[in-house]
Amino acid sequence: MLDALRNSAKSWVVKVLLGLLVLSFGVWGVSGTIFQGVGSTVVSVGETRVTPIEYRLAYDRQVAIVSRQFGTRLTTEQARALGLENQVLGQVVSNAALDEQSRRMNLGLSKDRLATIIADDPAFRGINGRFDRNTFANLLRNVGMTEEDFIVSQESAAIRSQIVEAVSDGYQAPATIMKALYQFENEERTFDYIVLNRDIVGEIPDPSDTDLQTYFEANKATYRAPEYRKIAYVPLKAEDISDPAAISDASVRADYESRIDRYTTPEQRTIEQLNFADSDAAIAALGKLAGGATFDEIATEEGKSPSDIRLGTFEKSTVPDPALADAAFAIEEQGGTSDVVDGSFGPVILRVSEIMPETIRGFDEVKEEIRSELAIVEAEAILLDVHDAYEDSRAGGDTLQEAATKQKMTPVIIDAVDRAARTPNGDILTDLPESQTLLAQAFDTEINVESAPINIGSEGFLWFEVLDIIPARDQALDEVRTRVVEDWKNEQTAKALGARGTELKDRIEKGEELTAVAAEIGLATDTKYNVKRSYTDAVLGASAIEAAFTGPDGHVALAEAEGGTSQILMKVNQVSTPDAPTSGPQLDNLNTAVSRRMGDDLLGQMVALMQSEFGVSYNPTAAELALTAGY
Repeated sequence: MLDALRNSAKSWVVKVLLGLLVLSFGVWGVSGTIFQGVGSTVVSVGETRVTPIEYRLAYDRQVAIVSRQFGTRLTTEQARALGLENQVLGQVVSNAALDEQSRRMNLGLSKDRLATIIADDPAFRGINGRFDRNTFANLLRNVGMTEEDFIVSQESAAIRSQIVEAVSDGYQAPATIMKALYQFENEERTFDYIVLNRDIVGEIPDPSDTDLQTYFEANKATYRAPEYRKIAYVPLKAEDISDPAAISDASVRADYESRIDRYTTPEQRTIEQLNFADSDAAIAALGKLAGGATFDEIATEEGKSPSDIRLGTFEKSTVPDPALADAAFAIEEQGGTSDVVDGSFGPVILRVSEIMPETIRGFDEVKEEIRSELAIVEAEAILLDVHDAYEDSRAGGDTLQEAATKQKMTPVIIDAVDRAARTPNGDILTDLPESQTLLAQAFDTEINVESAPINIGSEGFLWFEVLDIIPARDQALDEVRTRVVEDWKNEQTAKALGARGTELKDRIEKGEELTAVAAEIGLATDTKYNVKRSYTDAVLGASAIEAAFTGPDGHVALAEAEGGTSQILMKVNQVSTPDAPTSGPQLDNLNTAVSRRMGDDLLGQMVALMQSEFGVSYNPTAAELALTAGY
C-alpha cells in the first residue's frame, strides 16, 4: 500500500492537486469547524463579534504585506518576532469598535454602491479582467465564507470607512502649528567642537580580582552561554549528486561544437564620429582628411572634445545605426576613417580607434566547464528519484546518515551551533545551506525527530535532524575572564572620559575659550556651519547633533560621538531661525504630512474612547487556534 501511494504521488496530476490543496489552506485559512469548542469569537466590542476566520484572514493579509516588503514569505516564527500578531489584534479591535459605532449610528450603504465595491475587487476578476461569478464563488468556498457573510463583511468595511473619512480625511493642521514646525525643522546652528577620544584619559590598569568578580556578578547574564544544538544535515542539489567523470569526452566535444557561438566573442570596434550640419560640411571635412588633416584636428575645428566624438565600443550587431555599423566595420585598419555616411541623425565621418579581433575559447580551455554542466543536467533528471529513494530509506528505518550514504550524498554534522549560527568559540558558520530557515526549525524541534525537508531554491532539498541539545548555562568567570577584563576596562574608560569631558565643559561654561581648552590637551577645534536638526555626520552622530539644539546661542554641550567610543564637546556660536513662508512646495508637503498625522491621532483617540465605552473582550485560545491551524 505504501509503495502504491508513493507511485501515485509521482503522477503530475496528483502533485498539482496536492499543491492546490496546500495552497488553499496556506492562503485562505481553514474551516471554522476546528474552532468548535473554544468559542466562535476571537474579539468582541459591544455587540460586534470577530470570528476566528475573520481574524485569520486579517492576519494573513498583514503577513502578505510584510512579506512583500521583505521580499520573502515570512515564517510563523519570523512573523511573531516582528510582533505581527499584536499588530493584527490591534487592527481587529479598532475595526470592531468602528463597526459597533456604525451599528449604533444606523449607518448604511446602498446596494448599488456595495455591488460596485465587490465588482471592482481585483481578486474576483476573470481572465477578461472583469468580475467573474465563478471566481467569486470559488474563492469564498476556499476560505469557508458564505456569500452572505462576505457581503456583510464588505458592507461593514465600507460603512466603517465613512466614520474614518469623516474624522481624519481633509483635516488641516492649524497655521500656528505649521509655522512652529517649519521653524523647528529649518532652524540652523553653527558650532565649534572638539572630539575627546580615549587617549586623553590614558591606559586603564587591569582590575583587581575583587573588582572583576563584582563586575562579573553584576553582569552575569551578559556572559551566559546560549543554547547550542548538534545538527546533522544532508543537502540535495543537482551539483551534490553530479558525476562529471561519467561524462565522456565525445559528449563534451559534441556539446562544444554544437554551441561554439557560446565560446565566441565577436570582433569589437571602438567607434568615433564627427557630426555635420549638412552634406556640404561633411564633404568639405572629408576633403581636408584627404589633404593631410587629421581626424583630431577636424574635431578641434568643429569644437568637439574627445568625449563628444566617442560613440562607444560595439560588436557589429549592437551598433545603434545599421548604416554606421556597415561603414565602421568596413574600415580595414585601426585608426582608419570612413567616407561620409548618411546616418540617422545626419551626415557623419567615422574613425575606428581600436579593433579587438574575434576570439574563440579553445576546447581544452572549456572542456571541464562543459563536463560539469552536462553532469549537472544529468543529475537534475534524477534528482527527484534520489529524493524519493532517500525518503524510502528513512521510512524503512535508516538513519539520516545511512539513507544519505546509500544515495551517495554527504551528510554534514555540526557539533554545536546557536540560533545566530555561532559556534562555542565565537566563529560564525557562513556556509550553512538555507541558514535562517534551517536554524529556526532546528531550534523548534526535538532530538532525533525526522522533519520535512527544507526547499533549496526551486529544485533542491535539505534534510536535517537534531542529534543533541546543549542547554544554555551560566559560565564561570575563568571561562570568560579575558572578555570580562576587556569589558570592565571599556566601562572604566568610558566613565573616566565622561568625567574628563564634564570637567572641560564646566570650564567653558564658566568663560574659558574652547580653542584654549583644546590646545591645552593637544587638540584642535573644528566648526560645523548652518547645521539643521536633520543633518547627519559620520563623526558627530545623531546624539551630538541633537545636543547642539538643546540650548540657546552660546550653549555648551557634551554628547557621545558616533560609535560610542568618543565624546563631542561643543559650543554654539550662532542660531538662525527662518521666517515661515506663506506658501511653497516645502510648506505644502509639511502641511500634508502633519495634517495626516494629526488626523490619524484624532481617529486613534476616538477609537480608544469607543473601546472604553463599548467594552472589549478577547479569547486568546480561539486566536491561537486561528493562527496555528493550517501551518
